[in-house]
Amino acid sequence: MFDRLTELEAKFEALSAQVSDPAVIADMNLWRGLMKEHSELTPIIETYRTYKKLNADLEDAKELLAESSDEELRQLAKEEVKTAQEEIERAAEELKILLLPKDPNDDKNVIVEIRGGTGGEEASLFAGTLFRMYNHYANARRWKVELMSANESGLGGFKEVVFMITGKGAYSRLKYESGTHRVQRVPETESQGRIHTSAVTVAVLPEAEDVDVQLDMQDIRVDVYRSGGNGGQSVNTTDSAVRVTHMPTGVVVACQDEKSQLKNKDKALKILRARLYDLELEKQQSQMSAERRSMVGSGDRSERIRTYNYPQSRVTDHRVGLTLHKLDAILDGDLDEIMDTCITHDQARKLQGEG
Repeated sequence: MFDRLTELEAKFEALSAQVSDPAVIADMNLWRGLMKEHSELTPIIETYRTYKKLNADLEDAKELLAESSDEELRQLAKEEVKTAQEEIERAAEELKILLLPKDPNDDKNVIVEIRGGTGGEEASLFAGTLFRMYNHYANARRWKVELMSANESGLGGFKEVVFMITGKGAYSRLKYESGTHRVQRVPETESQGRIHTSAVTVAVLPEAEDVDVQLDMQDIRVDVYRSGGNGGQSVNTTDSAVRVTHMPTGVVVACQDEKSQLKNKDKALKILRARLYDLELEKQQSQMSAERRSMVGSGDRSERIRTYNYPQSRVTDHRVGLTLHKLDAILDGDLDEIMDTCITHDQARKLQGEG
């Protein structure tokens, strides 16, 4: 580990010189690429330098302990040795985590797909609740939310809703939301007061750029048709809705939220690209070890990841064994405690896998 850190520190110093070079600054594309690399290395090098300073402090304290005959000084030195050893241990653990292979998709924007599952109208209503929850969470982090496609249910929920979240690190946090979300509550239509259990599936896809997925338009069939639903004035008057079909895989995406056919087509292609990229990721993941596939955030859509229990105001994340009794706050977008626990759990599993 320390040989690698020495190499990274030398690379960091070289990058620091490069990003300050006027000739490099003049080439903005080159400068931006080097700055990105520099900023990614910064937390690693800062922690490594702290680690080295702590080791130097430890040696000084040990030297003082060995040479001093003054009992008061010796006591101080003993305390310094103990403190330095504890801090060195913490810094070493932090370095191990910082050196874990980074998910190349972590900095990407995401496309989130929420679908009502078991439970009919009640599931559709909860799909709407989750859509609002992610909206609140994104707003709190100053991320942008853009509705891509929606299929509303009769009572104001969603049979399906697809939206894009744009912001730094969106995928790194939201990727742990993929899976089946279960809700237990008494529906408003239930006269006997019985608790019903419904399920909603959430898929979080990293936004695929052109370099990630090359779309050959000859493989794509584009159909246009008149929009339906509770739209605005132009609905049912022009062929603005668009359905795109990727022939090799059979993946179909339809968009009708925009009045412009061109905008609907652009959105549909963006969703299609993300779904095809996700299919490729799943194919790669399926070839990895069982240990890797079982990690938190593996993207297994069939697993029940979380239960929202209304009568007890309880939310349980089954992957990490976390139960919180603050349902209202979580549905208002207070998701950081759950996500931080998932990230910590994921890192611990990766460290064990490497060991």
